[in-house]
Amino acid sequence: MKKTVLYFTLLGILTFAASCDKGFEDVNKNPVLATSIDPAYLFSNAQFGSAIATQNYQLQIVQQINTPYTGVLEGGNHNAVSDPNSNANFNSLYLQNGPVNLLTTVIAQTKDNAARSNLYNMARIWRAYVFMVLVDTYGDVPYFEAGKAFLEGINLPRYDDQKVIYDDLLKELEEGTKGLDAAKTIEPGDLFYKGNIAQWKKLGNSLLLRAAMRFTKVDAEKAKSYVAKAVDPSGGGLLSSNADNAFIAFNSTFNHPLANYFQGTERGNVYLGKAFVDYLKTTNDPRLQVISVRYETPGNPIATAGAEDTTRASQNGMPYGYNESTILTAPGFPGKTGSAFNYSQINRKTLGKIDAPEFFITYSQTALLLAEAVIRGWATGDAKLLYETGVKAHMEQMATYDISATISTAKQTAYLAANPYNPQKALEQINTQYWVSSFLNGSEAWANFRRSGYPVLPVNNYPGKDPSVKDFIRRLVYPVRERSVNEANYLEAVARMGPDELGTPVFWDK
Repeated sequence: MKKTVLYFTLLGILTFAASCDKGFEDVNKNPVLATSIDPAYLFSNAQFGSAIATQNYQLQIVQQINTPYTGVLEGGNHNAVSDPNSNANFNSLYLQNGPVNLLTTVIAQTKDNAARSNLYNMARIWRAYVFMVLVDTYGDVPYFEAGKAFLEGINLPRYDDQKVIYDDLLKELEEGTKGLDAAKTIEPGDLFYKGNIAQWKKLGNSLLLRAAMRFTKVDAEKAKSYVAKAVDPSGGGLLSSNADNAFIAFNSTFNHPLANYFQGTERGNVYLGKAFVDYLKTTNDPRLQVISVRYETPGNPIATAGAEDTTRASQNGMPYGYNESTILTAPGFPGKTGSAFNYSQINRKTLGKIDAPEFFITYSQTALLLAEAVIRGWATGDAKLLYETGVKAHMEQMATYDISATISTAKQTAYLAANPYNPQKALEQINTQYWVSSFLNGSEAWANFRRSGYPVLPVNNYPGKDPSVKDFIRRLVYPVRERSVNEANYLEAVARMGPDELGTPVFWDK
């Protein structure tokens, strides 16, 4: 009897449990939580996330932006190791919701979907851009296993040989660009061109040209071979006007990543570099007056900064090799107003606006690279015309920042007449203009400076500089956290690449 009662009791419990469980999943499902997401949204977020702050090293190494301070602002200004500043590219681009992870996911989700082949190939092209920045900054980095923590459970990706990575980037750019097809689905969520395939082909080819030129010093034949592929008109051509520029347009809600340096709490600590200002002054460059300004009260917000002096003669860039104390002894020291120094600063109403655009690759840069390729015999064309086109394109680009920064055609023509193309100094002229054209695009300005050796800049011999730096910083060190968390793969990379130091060059810089 007891067994029978127990049997029916258990049966009742199980029946009740089953009835309670019925519909359990539906009841406990969030009706407004997305269970899947269109990869186009991931792609646009990857584009947006590619705009990162690169002030504390890259722009200081190429002597365009300067600060004398140690501590949280230290880096390229003193050729010093500073983990919080050197890890910016690594941490931003490998972030959980950063470009590497997002683009890797987009590629995985669209690879076998013929209807989204354009998105697949756009993601391949832009992932190549992101990894060019990473390799150019650090050397060996996680590549083939990167971004696969969620997809394949790889939480500690191995580092890959930078030369192998670059070879794959060339392949991805070539194949991705060829794979674009205007007859297939257009992706209007694209932040650059709203999915315009003709422009994406130009972008892919122009990035291929940029990547090919990285091999100038180490493999001229490879450089020549890929330049030929990039410039082949049957493949879609290169960027052909400023309308083709790849950039992110920020606004008052989503501010430019450098807005804090120029408009926020650091505004009184950041100045234009002496070499940059001197070059623009010496050549009587009209860009100086839209880029550079001396404020009456440089440490104040723009509303109370007082009179704005943009005259050429008044501009005075801050020299390198000093700290906040020794700068007082620098030749021609202009004095202080409050806690800020009276050196030239970026114009906060033009290029220093909180909603200033961030340019990744431009018509100006592309025309100048092509001019160099022509000089080296790797492409056909008129080097002089391409040089002048590149200079004028950047001057015209200024209006994108603000209408007040517009440089008239007459001023462009006058500048080129006063600073004519010289075939005997063509490489120096072209790459010095590339330096100007890449202002605020720190990663690219630094990469091309190392590749070409131009402009010729004074060596920054700050007394406390890192001993591995002989002349200029050649790469940035890996994040401290990466060294401890991913130690085995980190040590393997260092053993292959060379010391994890500022003075160790990347492969194409040797």
